[in-house]
Amino acid sequence: MGATSRVTRLLVAASIVATGAVAVGLSQANADQQIVGGNRASIADHSYVVYLTTADGFQYCGGTLVDDNKVVTAAHCAIGKAPADVLVVAGREDKESGAGFTSPVRAIWIHPDFKGVRSGADVAVLTLTNRMPYQTLDLPAKSDTESYKAGTVGLILGWGRTAADGQPSRFLLKAGVPIIADADCVKSYPAYKSAAMTCAGVAQGGVDSCQGDSGGPLVVNGKLVGITSWGEGCAAPGKPGVYTRVGAYADVLEQQI
Repeated sequence: MGATSRVTRLLVAASIVATGAVAVGLSQANADQQIVGGNRASIADHSYVVYLTTADGFQYCGGTLVDDNKVVTAAHCAIGKAPADVLVVAGREDKESGAGFTSPVRAIWIHPDFKGVRSGADVAVLTLTNRMPYQTLDLPAKSDTESYKAGTVGLILGWGRTAADGQPSRFLLKAGVPIIADADCVKSYPAYKSAAMTCAGVAQGGVDSCQGDSGGPLVVNGKLVGITSWGEGCAAPGKPGVYTRVGAYADVLEQQI
């Protein structure tokens, strides 16, 4: 399988399956299913993590609150979309519950250098119509190299698939993944660009983000250091997840936030 965004295959599937069938699939994804290799997460502990839906409520990506009305997500989650096409759901651990708040999007900013997930600059900022009463995450400084040190364990969160060909999760899930050295990332993915990306995972596979988790956070020491971007498959040996290196875009993100 070629390198793909962590959302592409889920959206393709949604386009060929009737909306009712998708809804059944979501309801059947139960509490025992996990972000590949992870487990249930409490929204109370991670209230900064949100998910994006289409106007009719289909969850397709994640995001992170960095201010009470600003969400950082992946550019490939926002490209080609008008603000009216996207809703942001915050404070909701169980997608089938009515907890939390839903906000329309007032404006979408996409990094002007974004051309595709393998080109870098896979970052966008959504400005919400409503302000959210939840925790926000800080961004790393451009000079922050410690957060990207190989072996540092980061936290990934999302509602995406629990296996490469599995169902999306009904519940917020989490997993710990170690940052991988840039030289090893290049061995896994020749298209990898260390100035724009970081990668995280375990050599033997089994722990990873997956389709539907795109745009969600990679968190280190309470900072948003990465944005779930792309990879080959999900949790395959030698194929870690690739994340937008937020520190590389800290200056331009601060201007938007």
